[in-house]
Amino acid sequence: MSSIAPTQPMASPVDPAWVPSSLYRMTLEQYEAMVASGAFTKRDRVHLINGYLVARMTELPSHGMAVDAVHSMLEPLLSPGWYMRFDRVLRIPGYASMPEPDVVVVRGTYRDYASRYPEPADTALVVEVAHWSLYDDRAMAGIYGASGVPVYWIVNLVDRQVEVYTGPGPGGYQSRVDFKPGQHVPVVIDGRQLGQVAVDDVRL
Repeated sequence: MSSIAPTQPMASPVDPAWVPSSLYRMTLEQYEAMVASGAFTKRDRVHLINGYLVARMTELPSHGMAVDAVHSMLEPLLSPGWYMRFDRVLRIPGYASMPEPDVVVVRGTYRDYASRYPEPADTALVVEVAHWSLYDDRAMAGIYGASGVPVYWIVNLVDRQVEVYTGPGPGGYQSRVDFKPGQHVPVVIDGRQLGQVAVDDVRL
């Protein structure tokens, strides 16, 4: 009597960390069309980065506090003609990116963006508060710098410092200066220093 050998599994179990090798890159226009169609809602915590849909992380309490602190410190320093946006889209043509930074200082008033998103040419400063997202926020310096955003801050909750990137160019930013507790970060808007912000005031 012949016996039947058990068959071997055709494939190994799926690795939850596995990502397919052929990912689909989306254009800025395709993403905007999907947003306009209602395909994404506020519940869909994604944004477009370098042509890919990227999940946005849920913030820690310290993250929200730091964002509020940045707002309270920057707002009195802003001159007329500039205002702050929070968790709103910044459209970056040429890099298929529509990130939603924690804070962006843009030219004009909220009425100027009723029918369009601000772009790097409208922007004086981008601020990200980073904990779990530190690696990605540092990688974004390449896109922000190459697209012409003049100044980029990372409020780094991990290393308790504020990283300031300046000198945008095709390869990203030419300079990064880290400000530690006890130091003050210059607030430069449209090439003018309007004041300083104490690193300790964000209570890192």
